[in-house]
Amino acid sequence: MNDPIVLFGISTSALELISFVLSIATVVLNIRQNPWAWFFAIASSAMYGIVFFGSRLYGDMGLQVVFIIMAMWGWYLWLYGGDRHEALTVSRSSNIGWAWGIAGWLAGFAILALFLDRYTDSDVPYIDGFLTAGSLLGTLLLTRKKVENWIVWIVVDILYVGLYVYKGLHMTAILYGLFVVLAAIGLVTWYRESRRKSA
Repeated sequence: MNDPIVLFGISTSALELISFVLSIATVVLNIRQNPWAWFFAIASSAMYGIVFFGSRLYGDMGLQVVFIIMAMWGWYLWLYGGDRHEALTVSRSSNIGWAWGIAGWLAGFAILALFLDRYTDSDVPYIDGFLTAGSLLGTLLLTRKKVENWIVWIVVDILYVGLYVYKGLHMTAILYGLFVVLAAIGLVTWYRESRRKSA
């Protein structure tokens, strides 16, 4: 399943291709606030964990395990995480919450980069650590239906495009390019909804 194949002139594998399709479905369903997005997130994360292990992207591989756990939690929160145990609605982070999120991203980056540099054979420990920490913040904000999750994903996804091109994961690089576009759509859609609800 992880043997190389060529599709439209791009070297990939069946596993990477299936993960690609599931990931697109996940983000489209996230934009539409469909809780089934979390099921697709679990499936794509499991498959991408195997892909990243083969590419020595250990931070990203470990991130997939965390994504699976957070997807289960996010699924529950989207259905029952409201004040009265009802479905969550889209909202915006407070300035203090946003500042804590950025601080957590930087702290996570420092810890993960140090670990990857010292204890693995990763050839990209710093960017892997930075993007892994950012992805954790984006997922945490997404589980709480915070508009700002899309801002984090835009930044992270742009940088991931370059990383995956460098690692030869061209299909995944294309996926993350599409993620940038979808995240921009998600940001506009969720921002409008948050304004409508606050009005």
